[in-house]
Amino acid sequence: MYRILFSLVLSKLDPERAHHLAFDVIRLLPAVGLAPLVRRFTKPAPGLAVRTLGLDFDSPFGVAAGFDKEGKAILGLGALGFGHVEVGTLTAIPQPGNPRPRMFRLIPDHAVVNRMGFNNNGAYEAARRLARVLQRRSRPIVGVNIGKSRVVAVDDAVADYVLSARVLAPLADYLVVNVSSPNTPGLRGLQEIESLAPLLEAVAAAVAAPADAPGRRSTPLLVKIAPDLTDEQVRTIAQLVLRLGLDGIVATNTTTSRDGLVTDPAVIAAAGDGGVSGAPLAQRSLEILRLIRTIVPPELCVISVGGVSTAHDVSERLDAGATLVQGYTGFVYTGPLWARQINRGLARLRAKA
Repeated sequence: MYRILFSLVLSKLDPERAHHLAFDVIRLLPAVGLAPLVRRFTKPAPGLAVRTLGLDFDSPFGVAAGFDKEGKAILGLGALGFGHVEVGTLTAIPQPGNPRPRMFRLIPDHAVVNRMGFNNNGAYEAARRLARVLQRRSRPIVGVNIGKSRVVAVDDAVADYVLSARVLAPLADYLVVNVSSPNTPGLRGLQEIESLAPLLEAVAAAVAAPADAPGRRSTPLLVKIAPDLTDEQVRTIAQLVLRLGLDGIVATNTTTSRDGLVTDPAVIAAAGDGGVSGAPLAQRSLEILRLIRTIVPPELCVISVGGVSTAHDVSERLDAGATLVQGYTGFVYTGPLWARQINRGLARLRAKA
């Protein structure tokens, strides 16, 4: 049914407009009282539960950052069966993002090109919203993804990230430092170890529980990396994560590569710059996951994201060492029952194992 709707209607709409229409429906599920009813239909099987980062996840499958940029649909997404929602990317300073159009479908590739540019209303407004969500008993695990404000120079990035961390970490189940989006000038340069080390050290200090607050735990801290890094760069960052005592790695963000795409080259050229997400990312994302697992211990949380569409894809990532798995673009092509399909498929695959 959804595929027919997508083919006949949604694929004809501007991708960002179509996203907002779907997003509004999901956001309204709790508001109109439908979330508990939907949850009965989508609740993951108990056997899918995962414990990591000191947290209990109903399912290993969650929503990647970018879908719910400001935490407006957390409860609705949880009702659809996602085990966690990673909100963001949020910045300390509100910003409109890049000019429209800034999102494009590559339908033959089951992919999306986006150059959104961290459009959001800033950390302080998001914090007020997250505070309300935290009061709800029935909610998914909430991660918060933070990035550099566009107006802030790269040389001043540390202070900018620290400000976001201090505002948002107390309201997050875990925090992710995003240094890997291709859509903010200079951001990916922060993955270079001489820039990344002091940045992560400063953020880690900002989210640590103060010594005079017994019983309060530090917010688990992860870093999100790009698929376009070399294997050696991935190894170096993984070793840095261990050295600094971070809690995990999110691998990977979108790619700037256009290799192997089957969409008409004219359509690709018309889309222009931006990160590609979806099926074309699958192979590299899986390679990086496997590489990271040769370096970090089993207890370190590794969240695998990129090119995940089916329960088999998620199972493959888990078998390769992922602690959790995230998706986004598959939502565009599969529809609102995507998480339910993933969770039911995973339960069947595990029952056969």
